[in-house]
Amino acid sequence: MIIVTTDSIPGYEITEVIGLVRGNTIRARAIGKDILAGFKNIIGGEIHEYTKMIAESREQSLDRMVAEAEEKNADAIVGVRFTTSSVMQGAAELFAYGTAVKIRKN
Repeated sequence: MIIVTTDSIPGYEITEVIGLVRGNTIRARAIGKDILAGFKNIIGGEIHEYTKMIAESREQSLDRMVAEAEEKNADAIVGVRFTTSSVMQGAAELFAYGTAVKIRKN
């Protein structure tokens, strides 16, 4: 599956637009991670626990989006975007979306 943020794929022609595909996940912070983050907030630096959590969320959202595209027999996803939103205090959604398409090599 080819996944791009652009509206086209060099070397390929889009032969059919299948439609919107999406994937999301909602993650909550953990007390232990918040305590460590609090210390980092005082001394400064990257909060590795949150970086890892967001990276895992991004991959899970992408996997779910690709699974939906595969169910629709797509060859690629173009125009991929990510967005986040707060769901409740301490929990956030990571949402991936794009357009599933059929392609043909030029």
